Amino acid sequence: MATPIVMPKQGNTVESVIIVDWKKQVGESVAVDDVLCEVETDKATMEVPSTTAGTLLVTLFAAGDEVPVMATIAWIGAAGEVAPGGETDSGGETRRQGDEENSTSGQPISQSPNRPISNLQSPVSPRARHLAERKGVEAAALAGSGPAGRVIERDVQGAIATQPKLTPVAKAMVAEGGFAVPTQGSGPGGRVTSKDLVKEGERGRQGDKEVGAGDQPIAQSPNLPISNLQSPKVEMIPVKGVRKVIAERMLQSLQTTAQLTLNASADARALQALRTRFKESPDTLGLRGITINDLVLFAVARTLPAFPGLNALFTGAEIHQYRSVNLGIAVDTPRGLMVPVVRDAETLSLRQLATEAKRLATACQAGKITPDELTGGTFTVTNLGAFGVESFTPVLNPPQVGILGVSSIQLKPTEIGDKVKFVPHLGISLTINHQVVDGAPAARFLQALGQAIAAIDLLMTG
Repeated sequence: MATPIVMPKQGNTVESVIIVDWKKQVGESVAVDDVLCEVETDKATMEVPSTTAGTLLVTLFAAGDEVPVMATIAWIGAAGEVAPGGETDSGGETRRQGDEENSTSGQPISQSPNRPISNLQSPVSPRARHLAERKGVEAAALAGSGPAGRVIERDVQGAIATQPKLTPVAKAMVAEGGFAVPTQGSGPGGRVTSKDLVKEGERGRQGDKEVGAGDQPIAQSPNLPISNLQSPKVEMIPVKGVRKVIAERMLQSLQTTAQLTLNASADARALQALRTRFKESPDTLGLRGITINDLVLFAVARTLPAFPGLNALFTGAEIHQYRSVNLGIAVDTPRGLMVPVVRDAETLSLRQLATEAKRLATACQAGKITPDELTGGTFTVTNLGAFGVESFTPVLNPPQVGILGVSSIQLKPTEIGDKVKFVPHLGISLTINHQVVDGAPAARFLQALGQAIAAIDLLMTG
């Protein structure tokens, strides 16, 4: 008996995932724990293992589809078994209809893609219907290639492949009816825009040429030559997954919070001296890999408990102040910015904090981070110092009310006694949500943090 494969939960906050790639194909043998597919949440990429052994009978979603957690994504059973829904594997034994086979009435089934819905009596398989509904295809209007003219998944996939791409406005206009879609539009890459649509039964203008329902429209942009619109030098990148989440959250952050940034610098002589000592220390101590950023994280974790107003979340109606410092660390990855969380950072030694920070950063860059490791932060640190950045404005990660930006170490003229000397200073920038954090408490925290960094060697003894 066929067994359903369910999309497992990916942490407490993930409601849906995107299937990146199927690692097993329909008809292949599958063992328990074999990786069936790779999925992407809004934060990480993970593998979905099989919970049973057998033959992969059918997959219900294609690569690129968004799937709710706990939804059935495939069926596994005995070879040749028919999965629920009535379909065997899409590349299986069903023969193509049309010129090779007749319908149940003995007459060939027309393969015309423009065949009216009213003239088509072939049924639609559940799997094909499901895909068609998600992709906006009229499955009943397609010529079926399954038994007795049945419309199956590959028919819908073929229709999707030949569909012109429409802008959201154009798609909405077509859905309302009364418009014919040209084979090519004037948008980037030939995308059909609202001005490209032709009213059914009428002649309309496409660019500078009159076209009718059967004419080929000219893709014309008033500002850009046709050849440039489809130039191989232009790469069209869909905004999805982590990139989509970053785009939405950064905009939401700036639109929903009153952000104020305070800039300061901290004497970095002790920081640099300690880092040098660590690099020259015996390998058995495990300190050689500790970085300037690790030392800054340690200073932040030890300073924040004295400023609970910054180690907090703002829900809009309440301010939640935390005793424990769950420290978010901004990590640059090939898929975009990710912020894993070091929990109870104030309780960790420098070596423990550095080890955990590296583990989380490595997991993010490898796409192996779990959703739970990316949630629950109460304060964030983002460091651009390695790129020579002298100062910047970090953007809040709501509902957090504070984020620290760390810049590069620069020489700063400093009065020492009756002389002025150039002393290395670390740039630090604190962005707060001014709705709940006032400027003076934020400045006091920044001042205390600067003092902790300047005396980092003493801080480690506490």
